[in-house]
Amino acid sequence: MTRHAFRGSTFHLLDDPAHGAEAAAYFPDGGLIVEDGHIAEAGPWDDIAPLVKGAPVERFPDGLIVPGFIDAHVHFPQVDIVASPGTHLLQWLSHYAFPAESAYHHADVAAEAARFFLDQLLANGTTTALVFATAHKVSAEALFAEALNRNMRLVTGKVLMDVNAPAGICDTAETGYMESRALIREWHGKGRLGYAVTPRFALTSSERQLELAGRLLTEHPGVMLHTHLAENHEELLAVHRAFPDCPDYLGVYEKFGLATPHSVFAHCLHLSAEEWARLGKAGASVAFCPTSNLFLGSGLFKLKAAEEAGVRVGLATDVGAGTSLSLLATMNEAFKVCQLQHAETGAFKLFYLATLGAARALRLDDRIGNLTPGKEADFLVLDAKALPLLQRRWASAASIAERLFALAILGDDRAVARTYVAGEMANARA
Repeated sequence: MTRHAFRGSTFHLLDDPAHGAEAAAYFPDGGLIVEDGHIAEAGPWDDIAPLVKGAPVERFPDGLIVPGFIDAHVHFPQVDIVASPGTHLLQWLSHYAFPAESAYHHADVAAEAARFFLDQLLANGTTTALVFATAHKVSAEALFAEALNRNMRLVTGKVLMDVNAPAGICDTAETGYMESRALIREWHGKGRLGYAVTPRFALTSSERQLELAGRLLTEHPGVMLHTHLAENHEELLAVHRAFPDCPDYLGVYEKFGLATPHSVFAHCLHLSAEEWARLGKAGASVAFCPTSNLFLGSGLFKLKAAEEAGVRVGLATDVGAGTSLSLLATMNEAFKVCQLQHAETGAFKLFYLATLGAARALRLDDRIGNLTPGKEADFLVLDAKALPLLQRRWASAASIAERLFALAILGDDRAVARTYVAGEMANARA
């Protein structure tokens, strides 16, 4: 049995902060005990110290220990097209995303990008992600292999896309089904890996492919469904033309049994009140992607509408239409999106969306999301001194809420001093 202790200011969330002040746990002098990759104890150091019993102790006198960040929706093949301008989603996909993804039929291209992508996630404090690959089976294999090597908790799947896209990045309904089934059997549940059946979005899958995606979910009840929904007005019109028998965009996924408690829909900007209600009834989750939505001018995510409908929400970077793999930088943009709608969103809520809230959206909150005993020991050490302006604001902050808010608004990867995966250091800031 391996046992280590970590001492420093410690913060995590026990529930959605909307449910009351007791949802947040903060220990100015706190710490963790980690045994065999799991949290054994967390709390005030005075309570932890008697339990250390000779285990080595790492001390962070200027650090803040928090749970690892969880990215609820991100495209790893798009790391080379971040900061590519587009007039709107469909134009951006045609000009940038589709050409970039065409190279991923090469195993060496996919493997190199997977290494870079996971290096960047860990440098930004992201320890778990729900990830889009491409339609090429080798792209998912490369990402699974690299995450397994690092013992990361990660969910991905090959993209299902058989219409309305270039031939070089398409599969067929049947090959998509067969390759997905093979990947599920090979990778789902191996180490800390999970599989997501991944139709890109309704517009790029035939009815037969969506039908087979539903069959995959039925045949493999432990896997997730990961796709896009209602991101852009032009997209909505195109989906309506492609599926005239469906009452709305969500109705397309419902028709094929794809709206489930294990479904995560990215964006969800342009949904009716009825669609929100149906998402809540289905138990589905959504990914809030503020940097991407602002960058492409797609719209503003209605966090209040999602929560009123009982829909679980996780924060997401998206990338490449997003502008950063940092969930701290993404909190900054999420706050602004909510401000524009006069929806109050404090620091605790922002951190919730990137930790326990995202874990709940991915149905992984029994394993990750906070620092309660028994959870997997994915955590970060944040350092406000890494950025002079943040350090100055931190020094004048009167509460942990003010300090966390300063981190969310001013922080980025430079504020992530260390990243731990299953209790082992996976990245240290140079």
